[in-house]
Amino acid sequence: MSKKHDDELDYINKHEMSRRDFMLDMMAMGGLAAGMSLPGMSMANITPPDDEVVRIGYLPITDATALLVAHGMGFLEEEGLKTEKPTLIRGWSPLVEGFAAGKFNLVHLLKPIPVWMRYNNDFPVKVMSWAHINGSALVVGKHVDAEDFKDLGGKQIAVPYWYSMHNIVLQMGLRSAGLKPVIKDQQAPLAADEVNLMIMPPPDMPPALAARKIDAFIVAEPFNAFGELKAGGKMLRFTGDMWKNHPCCVVCMNENTVNAKPEWTQKVMNAIVRAEVYAQQNKEEVAVMMSRDGKGYLPMPAEAVVRAMTFYDEKDYAQPHAIRHKEEFNNGRIDFSPFPYPSATEMIVEAMNDTLVGGEKTFLENLDPQFVSKDLVDYKHVKAAMAKYPGWETAPGVDPSNPYSRTEVVKI
Repeated sequence: MSKKHDDELDYINKHEMSRRDFMLDMMAMGGLAAGMSLPGMSMANITPPDDEVVRIGYLPITDATALLVAHGMGFLEEEGLKTEKPTLIRGWSPLVEGFAAGKFNLVHLLKPIPVWMRYNNDFPVKVMSWAHINGSALVVGKHVDAEDFKDLGGKQIAVPYWYSMHNIVLQMGLRSAGLKPVIKDQQAPLAADEVNLMIMPPPDMPPALAARKIDAFIVAEPFNAFGELKAGGKMLRFTGDMWKNHPCCVVCMNENTVNAKPEWTQKVMNAIVRAEVYAQQNKEEVAVMMSRDGKGYLPMPAEAVVRAMTFYDEKDYAQPHAIRHKEEFNNGRIDFSPFPYPSATEMIVEAMNDTLVGGEKTFLENLDPQFVSKDLVDYKHVKAAMAKYPGWETAPGVDPSNPYSRTEVVKI
């Protein structure tokens, strides 16, 4: 591997997530699995600051696009809002802590995280909209002779968090191929039908793949694009080609703020919906703007971010067949559609129960998926924003004549 590639991999490691951040995240995920609180905080009954400055916290991944475009394109200011520069956070645990403590009043979170916060820790989080749809993939190393899920038996695969869409969709694919997800020491022998799963911070994934410490990883963009460009990885399957237009990260606020400041909340959501419409219609421009060659919201070079948001041609991914339903699904590598469909929330709650994780899932046992879809999600403000800023109806999977419902489609 060239020195340039080594330097870029080192850059990601240094600027994305420290080992200490990773350990905090592992503590948080252990707490999630075992029904414990996050370290160093009590999430219940925390009151956010009583002001109207928009404070964004985000991880440097394309899942944060709506928040970053709302700020970077001036949409929040055009709604009459005061804003601070978005704060880059290197891990999910410190982002959740900052949000719960009121440091941030607008964040994007992996969809299972607000489920845990609200029903395990009694924190008044509200899902306000989806942050994006699709936008993740399974990448295998160049040393791996794999054309499909069935070829992953005996392999080591990294996921970013146990409670993530990545882990859920990966295990759908493995089960469909007759393989068994397991969690073992990496040195332990694996049966031919076993696939060992491990948690790994996204910045470590491309270097680990290049060094053959893992055989594959599944994660959000632009790490998949970076893995292709800089770590010699090959795309095995795009998640949006398996679960049609699936959500991943969602836009979240504190319910106390939503209730106390409905006008402010509406202005924020107006900017978010406008940002998603703009991002869907101007993917390459937005990718460059967010990259380190643009406004520097993401530490990735423009080449990787542009690829992550625009490079999705069947002929380029024919070996292996990473795209199989493009004509039917009519989606992109990543897309932006703000409405949080109840059917997807219900499917996620059900899937969380069926997904192997490194711990117990006691807080899920009595959760009714339909109740969660009504209680966790705020639909009023996103609907009003969609009425003010059209264009969202052109996003993949939206039926303009019936825009607030859909049927979930999974085709492995």
